[in-house]
Amino acid sequence: MLRSARKKPKDPEGRMPLVDHLRELRDRLVKSLLAFIPLMIVALFFSKDIAEFLSAPVPRCMSEVEAAAREGRCAVLSQIGITSPFTTYVKVGIMAGLVGSAPVWLYQLWAFIAPGLHRSEKKYAISTVVIGTPLFLAGAYLAYWILPHAVPLLLSFSVDGSVNYITVDDMIGMTVKLVLAFGLAFQMPLLLVLLNLGGVVSGSKMLGWWRGMVMGIAVFAAVVTPTDPLSMLALQIPLSALYFAAVGFALLNDRRRRRAEGPELADDEASTLDLTPEPVAPVEPVAAPTLPEQAGGETDTATSRRVNGYDDIT
Repeated sequence: MLRSARKKPKDPEGRMPLVDHLRELRDRLVKSLLAFIPLMIVALFFSKDIAEFLSAPVPRCMSEVEAAAREGRCAVLSQIGITSPFTTYVKVGIMAGLVGSAPVWLYQLWAFIAPGLHRSEKKYAISTVVIGTPLFLAGAYLAYWILPHAVPLLLSFSVDGSVNYITVDDMIGMTVKLVLAFGLAFQMPLLLVLLNLGGVVSGSKMLGWWRGMVMGIAVFAAVVTPTDPLSMLALQIPLSALYFAAVGFALLNDRRRRRAEGPELADDEASTLDLTPEPVAPVEPVAAPTLPEQAGGETDTATSRRVNGYDDIT
């Protein structure tokens, strides 16, 4: 049994000694491994099916003769080297185990960080996970949908009579990289919304970036996708739409925040102050303090030395 650091009374602010932090981190890592290792072992039994699914976008030729006859419209899927099949087999199992156990190790990561967050930060973090997961899955699905259209287009540039050999490792690597790139790119509007909720960037400033953002999204789509126009548009259009949706949310959130804080003046706007002068009240007489020489019977002498009510010439 693991000795958890949570058995001690919890600090309201999530503070604990360094040793307890390290013990907590160890427990979270062990729990993540206990979820990852069984799923990886199960995935190894289906590794060939998973590899077949990831390499399905390649239009295959059954022989070199067919590849030469179809003039680059298909490719021969190959595995080069004695250890290549086994290496691919293990890589696919590890990748599937990481993806399958993602809910567990993401939760363990959240549970390790959460005690140090404020209540509002926890709320935003939970919303980030709830919204970010569908966005990532949408980007991954879009990437897998693009591949069957992009790969034949890339193969069409082959020299006449040549035979295209595509290794399984290259195809799986390309599929995984494209899925990760699309999935992470779809997190961009969520990041902008979080910056706006944190008061870092206003909606009006985000709206002023629209030309640079649209150009940046176009450049990013050209770099990430397999260079065909269909793939670029398939990534640029959804990302641009999500960006403007984030801007709209930020503008509405800024308006709500201004209403909650009350009216705010512009830089060149004067406040409505009542500058009408009011009459001054009459002066009330104040009794003068008794001097030491006045207390000893020298009142008449002191009074005689006064000029216009003062003790000296002033």
